[in-house]
Amino acid sequence: MQPTDIRKPEYFHKVVDCQWACPAHTPVPEYIRLIAAGRYGDAYMVNWESNVFPGILGRTCDRPCEPACRRGRVEENNGSVPEPVAICRLKRVAADHKDDIRGRLPQPGKPNGRRVACIGAGPASLTVARDLAPLGYHISVFDSDAKGGGFMRTQVPRFRLPEAVIDEEVGYILDLGIDFRGGQRVDSLKALLAEGFDAVFIGCGAPRGRDLELPGRREAAAHIHIGIDWLASVSFGHIDAIGKRVIVLGGGNTAMDCCRSARRLGGEDVKVIVRSGFEEMKASPWEKEDAQHEGIPILNYLVPVAFEHENGRLTGMRFQSVRAERDAQGRRALVPSGAPEQRFDCDAVLIAVGQENAFPWIERDLGLDFDRWGLPVLDKATLQSTLPRVFFGGDAAFGPKNIIWAVAHGHDAAISIDKLLNGEDIRARPDPLLRMTSQKMGIHEWSYDNDISPEQRHKVPWAAAEKALKSIKVEVELGFDAASAWQEAQRCLNCDVQTVFATSLCIECDACVDICPMDCISFTQNGEEAELRPRLHAPALNLTQDLYVSDPLKTGRVMVKDEDVCLHCGLCAERCPTGAWDMQKFLLEMTHAGPGCHAKAAKKEAA
Repeated sequence: MQPTDIRKPEYFHKVVDCQWACPAHTPVPEYIRLIAAGRYGDAYMVNWESNVFPGILGRTCDRPCEPACRRGRVEENNGSVPEPVAICRLKRVAADHKDDIRGRLPQPGKPNGRRVACIGAGPASLTVARDLAPLGYHISVFDSDAKGGGFMRTQVPRFRLPEAVIDEEVGYILDLGIDFRGGQRVDSLKALLAEGFDAVFIGCGAPRGRDLELPGRREAAAHIHIGIDWLASVSFGHIDAIGKRVIVLGGGNTAMDCCRSARRLGGEDVKVIVRSGFEEMKASPWEKEDAQHEGIPILNYLVPVAFEHENGRLTGMRFQSVRAERDAQGRRALVPSGAPEQRFDCDAVLIAVGQENAFPWIERDLGLDFDRWGLPVLDKATLQSTLPRVFFGGDAAFGPKNIIWAVAHGHDAAISIDKLLNGEDIRARPDPLLRMTSQKMGIHEWSYDNDISPEQRHKVPWAAAEKALKSIKVEVELGFDAASAWQEAQRCLNCDVQTVFATSLCIECDACVDICPMDCISFTQNGEEAELRPRLHAPALNLTQDLYVSDPLKTGRVMVKDEDVCLHCGLCAERCPTGAWDMQKFLLEMTHAGPGCHAKAAKKEAA
């Protein structure tokens, strides 16, 4: 194997698994250390730079960072219940405990004469506005609703996300001099382009819920609702009650929000029914757990057949029992199990079987192409459509995902718009900012806490069920207090503090090998990766994590370190008699729109 070039930002970036997995690449260990130090405002600002909505995401994020957390992998080897650090809920701690940070936010920039329209006031559009307004762009945000926030406001129930949190974090952005046009629906992209906007960003979400055209659907329509529309009506106060017997169809997060909302609006017998198996449901594991915690059963492998009704009144639903079979290529199909149909009584049905994009307001003669699924044809890196000054992001770009992906799209689109309007190639993407800082304090002491906490994941306290289930507006999760947050923060393994090896200082005493608690360091003869991995001190079998390989040492051996299970504890550096090992904090900050994203020639010209 060739020596590892640790100068490349992506190498250590991949070692910080949580940050690598986050679409917005939030520097997770950095803000967790700040929380542990009680510096909540600083932790909030680290988040705000990357993910824009720390208080919202601290309650609602889909948490791609947590399955990637190294803690789960090392506890899988050393503990009975592997659990990642509660990264998402620690983010909420920063939001809940911070001081007033408004003085630390950017101000509207000096007008540069360019106008950008954002259609939809959801997370993608608001991120574009947040990134471009301080640069002097005049940003107009259009939304059919009177308040900003998009689906964060209309689709996420108040018992998960209080409206005050949305108002606060959306307000931080709209206060940047944004021209917010609430209650103003865009009915024609052609007409909007005619208003002379230099660029248009479309972040209107996936606003149409899929329906089920089954026997009885039309006759009992008054009692059958599309999930996302029903949630919006609940959010705006148009609906405040539902029947006692409720069936929710679908296995995604929207279905989980529907069933838990129905439980609070009078549903006594609420059940979720899905076509797939429980493990194959699209809902996040914790969303399913939360629904079950509130006494809502999830029934699977049942395909809806018909709505039953009497004189327009819904009385029940019939389902066919199925089982999953896979063909020789591993493709799954649902086939009848042979069991009799099942029938369930119900007074109301909420259909949450998926969402679709709808662009009836985009004329098809503009030169903006759509694919066979009705999605815009985009450059995935730049988010530019086939109409050069029109960009898409969030659910409107590639279909329904989640808030953090919408934020990432917003950052990327803002870079593209900024480069386009400065006459640059938008496909030339900016490198992130990288800093490596030694953590040495003396010879064998570090400026970070490298003690490994043996504690298992702390549970976030909930409001009492008898109180929470009586109101749609009572927040269920109460969040960590300062003491619990500190304890949970101690579980972080500081994966961004890297073990950096200097070949020239190594005397090959192998003391680091002896002291490593995870047996992840080996001194051995080099070889091809496939041959080298299994013969290390502890076989390195996770191919998704790179090996750290040194230049040849004096004996001809190489140092090989398996990054997969390293605890970043620093014992190798403490034990090394020559200082060949150093602990260096790796801080990677993504470059957003602004001077940092411009080509060098453009920067010199601006100077």
